[in-house]
Amino acid sequence: MKVKPILFLVCCLGCAQSLWAQAPKWVEKAKEAVFSIITYDADDKMLNTGNGFFVTEDGIALSDYTLFRGAQRAVAVNGKGEQMPVKLIMGADDMYDVIKFRVEIPGKKVPALTVAEVTPQPGADVYLLPYSTRKDRSCTSGKVKGADPVEGSYQYYTLSMHLPDKMVSCPLMTADGEVFGLAQKSSGQDTATVCYAVDARYAMSRQIVAFSYGDLALKGVGIKKALPDTEEQALVFLLVVSSQVSADEYMSLLNDFIAQYPESPDGYLRRATQQLALAQDEASMEKVEADLNKALKVARQEDDVYYNRARTIYNYLLTNPASPYKGWTYDTALQEVRSAIAINNLPLYMQLEADILFAKQDYAGASAVYEKVNATNFASAATFYSAAKTKQLMQAPMDEAIALMDSCVARLSTPYTAEAAPYLLERAQMRMEAGKAREAVQDYTAYYDAVNGEVNDVFYYWREQAALKARQYQMALDDLAKAIELAPKDLTYRAELAVVNIRVNRCEEALKVLAAALEIDPNYAEAYRLMGLAQIQLKRPKDACASFAKAKELGHPQVDDLIEKYCN
Repeated sequence: MKVKPILFLVCCLGCAQSLWAQAPKWVEKAKEAVFSIITYDADDKMLNTGNGFFVTEDGIALSDYTLFRGAQRAVAVNGKGEQMPVKLIMGADDMYDVIKFRVEIPGKKVPALTVAEVTPQPGADVYLLPYSTRKDRSCTSGKVKGADPVEGSYQYYTLSMHLPDKMVSCPLMTADGEVFGLAQKSSGQDTATVCYAVDARYAMSRQIVAFSYGDLALKGVGIKKALPDTEEQALVFLLVVSSQVSADEYMSLLNDFIAQYPESPDGYLRRATQQLALAQDEASMEKVEADLNKALKVARQEDDVYYNRARTIYNYLLTNPASPYKGWTYDTALQEVRSAIAINNLPLYMQLEADILFAKQDYAGASAVYEKVNATNFASAATFYSAAKTKQLMQAPMDEAIALMDSCVARLSTPYTAEAAPYLLERAQMRMEAGKAREAVQDYTAYYDAVNGEVNDVFYYWREQAALKARQYQMALDDLAKAIELAPKDLTYRAELAVVNIRVNRCEEALKVLAAALEIDPNYAEAYRLMGLAQIQLKRPKDACASFAKAKELGHPQVDDLIEKYCN
């Protein structure tokens, strides 16, 4: 039987009214949690528009990542037309196209949906809530067709439901009024009867952790990122980004950390350190001091804060400020670290005490404390090095300093790396001072290997000096040749090469070296003095006296005795 058109329309309207009449009672209130989003680019031009919804009453919301890609700011607009800026990105995933963020809400709370803990099974009734400025209970209904696992316990849903235009990222609800998914853009052909959704729990699980700074999805959004949810993770995050962001950005992160964790002394200590690095006047220094005092006030472990206060003052004084901040002296730093030691006598604290005493030039006091540190498990190459330098400055027997350097080097792993290089160089120079030239040569060579041969002309000169005293003449000659190759204009190296040649009775070669030096500087008096010595050995006294006379003419201070001996 043919249905008359007007009767067919009445039937359709009746069906539609029946559908909306059967919509759950919770729909009207739940729709208040859905909002529209507008994102803007770097030029503050509109980038995208879309949907999102609140999942907590304090402003945490979910949406699709595509909407935010490239955005520098975003605004959520609720059904009342109120604009709420997106202030923090809290997690993102570009693969499943979800993003979690916090909105700056106008009051104490906003309407929010409850995330379903139990996922709907195939065949279950579900509802798609649209963004709307009207108070009604209209929504699209459908059923779960299937669910595929995502990262274990999460689901990716296929729904028997039509996804209307511009409803991507609207919430999908269970019959009990809990959100279980975010509607996703469909790339299939049967979009009239099938759509897809990603698990809302999966979107909620997106978070920023200690090493999220390098996350490409997060970097793709220019809006400020939240700190990790735990104090420990947030502290590691601050450490990771401290060398990768600008000073202003890092200070902003420190302020956020303190706002999020106001009872953590670490936030105040780190901000004090950052402010100290940027301080230009007394007002800035007062902020540093205020943070140091606040850290002590909220501290659960006062010894750690006393230690950090001492270290901050100590490091500040090492910069040699022209007018140190009021009350900040090495004695102040010493008092702070001794307060830490009185609470907990840690070797770390003792080392700082020794370092401060060293800076005060109280070498005897520093040596005594370094000795205590080196008797603990905290002893390291660095602590033995500090003890050795203290002994050297105390003018103790050089063997005592070298013994400490031996302990220092013994704690370095082999083969030696660049980390070991400064210690090897220091021991080489101490051994030279103690007249242990052969051992010094060994250290210089170990240093050379540790830095993979990346040395300059000065290194070759130093090793040549050791090799010469150790009577390793060929090494001395080779090292001087390398020094001259790297610094061909340096006359000292050429003069030294002549000295070594004269020492091994290669006087003709010495004269060639000195002639080359005089081509660089015809008035180089030392070259004439050395030429005279070479000529004496070659039994050419007349030439030698002429060379000595020229050296005297050029003002050489040590040639008179030679003239007296050989020319009178």
